Amino acid sequence: MRIALISCSNLPEWEVDDQPFRAALAARGVEVCTPAWDDADQDWAAYDACVVRTTWDYWDRGPEFLAWIDRVQHLPRLFNPGRVLRWNLDKRYLKQLAEAGVPIAPTEWLEPGQSVDVATLMDSRGWSRGFFKPVFGACAAGTLRFDVSGEGLAAAQAHIEGHLAHEAMMLQPYLPQVETFGEVSALFFDGRLSHGVRKIPVAGDYRVQDDFGASDEPYTWDGDELALAQRTVEAAATLLKLDAPLLYARADFLRGDDGGLLLTELELVEPSLFFRHDNGAAERLADALLARLT
Repeated sequence: MRIALISCSNLPEWEVDDQPFRAALAARGVEVCTPAWDDADQDWAAYDACVVRTTWDYWDRGPEFLAWIDRVQHLPRLFNPGRVLRWNLDKRYLKQLAEAGVPIAPTEWLEPGQSVDVATLMDSRGWSRGFFKPVFGACAAGTLRFDVSGEGLAAAQAHIEGHLAHEAMMLQPYLPQVETFGEVSALFFDGRLSHGVRKIPVAGDYRVQDDFGASDEPYTWDGDELALAQRTVEAAATLLKLDAPLLYARADFLRGDDGGLLLTELELVEPSLFFRHDNGAAERLADALLARLT
């Protein structure tokens, strides 16, 4: 059996998080390949399954990546399925999840070419601190936190004008607990919680990716928090009308001012799965994948 864990041609040498998953598959007799998604010579149908993993240059090449999804979405064993990938690449899916009852931060959705006066918009919302994020993007690219006082407002106005010239954006209130509590993630394999992770930025920063020096550690989900995470993944499956649970999903949450969890992103394309924080996680995903192939 040959399985492609789809990657990119410029994967950083320090990326080792998927090694336990590759080892778990190899231990089960699988030939594991890691082709780049943009390799024009690949015959994707020659694999028994294709799993999107470390395609970590897609956000700089959006139209190309969407075109690649169009080419491979017919594959019967593409995980996650092509229509899931396409839906999840546009963060406006958060609106649908919010309508389904999943709590998210209050959000202003800003479209390309839209004229926005940041001061007026912030005043209408009663926000003193704001946060911009692209609708299509990852790894904190294009984000900005700002205050409405001092030079922050001018910087925010310039930032949004530059981005709205070519892409859709989100404006939310800045959630300061990210700097102390961090962001927590629930990892689901085959619709069931596998493990949890807490990501903590360096002092004074809001970026929780290890690209920016953030640290991460195991996190235990229980009670109402676990119910919320489970409900989030199930809501996505319902919206997408899936016949089976998602093979993998990562639900990311920040704490709001009242301490409650707010969904920031539901990662269904190529999330880091933090196998390093649970010794059995790689085996669980390997078994879930192989069960679908047999």
